[in-house]
Amino acid sequence: MTKDVIALTERMPDALSVLAGLLAGGPDLRVDTTGEGAVVQLCDAEGRPLVSIEVPLLLQVPGEAARLLGPGAEPSGEGPVWWVEARAAVGVPKAEQLAGAFAARLTMLLGGRVWPPDAPGTAGAARPVDLSDVTAVPAPAAAQPAVDMLTEQAAVILQDRPVVPMTSWLSEALRATLESERSLQIVTPPHCRLSLSTAMLLQSTPSRWVVQDERCGYYDGQTGAVLSWQDGVFAPDRDERGETPVADAFTEVRPTGERQLILSFRTLHRPEADLVLGGALEAAWRALTGGPPAGWGTSEPAGLPWSRRKLTDLAYERAPRPTWTVVVGTPDRPAVATLRVIRTPEGVEEDVTLALGYGLDEKAVLEAALEALPELAGELVTRHGLKTMMCQMREARRDLSAPPRFEHPPLPYAFVLGPAEVQEAGRDTASRTPLEERPVQLGPNARPGFYYRLGDEETGESWTALEQLVRHLRGATAG
Repeated sequence: MTKDVIALTERMPDALSVLAGLLAGGPDLRVDTTGEGAVVQLCDAEGRPLVSIEVPLLLQVPGEAARLLGPGAEPSGEGPVWWVEARAAVGVPKAEQLAGAFAARLTMLLGGRVWPPDAPGTAGAARPVDLSDVTAVPAPAAAQPAVDMLTEQAAVILQDRPVVPMTSWLSEALRATLESERSLQIVTPPHCRLSLSTAMLLQSTPSRWVVQDERCGYYDGQTGAVLSWQDGVFAPDRDERGETPVADAFTEVRPTGERQLILSFRTLHRPEADLVLGGALEAAWRALTGGPPAGWGTSEPAGLPWSRRKLTDLAYERAPRPTWTVVVGTPDRPAVATLRVIRTPEGVEEDVTLALGYGLDEKAVLEAALEALPELAGELVTRHGLKTMMCQMREARRDLSAPPRFEHPPLPYAFVLGPAEVQEAGRDTASRTPLEERPVQLGPNARPGFYYRLGDEETGESWTALEQLVRHLRGATAG
């Protein structure tokens, strides 16, 4: 299993400290760069990579390292920290020791901590790692630095960390894999979880989370299907009846009483010069948590303090290409969102998914959030160009990470229709539905939206209500 070692330093890694870290393997190792200079690699005499090191990332968001690495990962200081990630090459025993020595040298010079704290090579890092008997495995020519195995059908990445985040290198590997028409497959031990961002991107692409289990071998961490290695790719295994069994480990679920509230909504804006993006997401965040988001970034960890202006500047720089970002909250109120900005013929569209976590003892907090939804919907309709919004509830982890076990699918709680969609369906149709509860009118009478309560968060009857509502609205449009 490939190992990642992360140095969390209190001071910015400068050229001399990085050079001292690079000398962890002695002066004979070659240094190379890839990814347009974004990745530095320590290589053997033949130029084959032993350790790949990402450009240092400044974390200005409190609690972000702990969210992804666990409690106690962050240095004790109050200021920001620098995240420097090193990936050891697969199949080279001393490569992990070299990565650990590199990280330990950085923290000795700059202050901070190494994750994991017991990584090989961190003890006695002052002396270079003896690599005289080490030969690296040749990297496939088409492989990304993050990819551990490349076949005609799949790019396989091995991970062993508490939470697998959508890092910059993993995002780049996903992009390159999709462009080459391969399947991205992330292989982890059963104690690993996926961040919300990683889980969502894997679900929306031809990718797979492969969990290595001592009882069944391998299974899909999101569906439970037992897998086997077939013709260069992990694929569902079939029994004598042609069916795919579900791994026992996937079904071992213990209820915790934790809940998640999930909002998925789209907004549309005219492409005006003074447009500032992120307003709808910030409004939802304030309504449901009492404050704005803490940070954002184009990958995880999200290291930038929340700024709508900087988010807008980035989206305009990348236009007409889409811009994907992750937005995070404070440690005391778990909240994570993904925001995708898309330039369409109609204008500038924001596609948002916001998830908030609640513990067993936070029932009153959750109820307050649910009560705030109609007022929030009204604000999104009147001020932020809302098209549609789906509000869902589910029994799942408060920390919003995804374990390799069965989790109940979200149940619809409420649906919101924006003014343009109301006009398309017809106002009479949108206001008179087969639902038991009358919709709440939102916004001005001339161009209203509607909030539809679908049920409670405990039963599956809300699915029936949603189906009836959608059929009603679509039937009116079709007619």
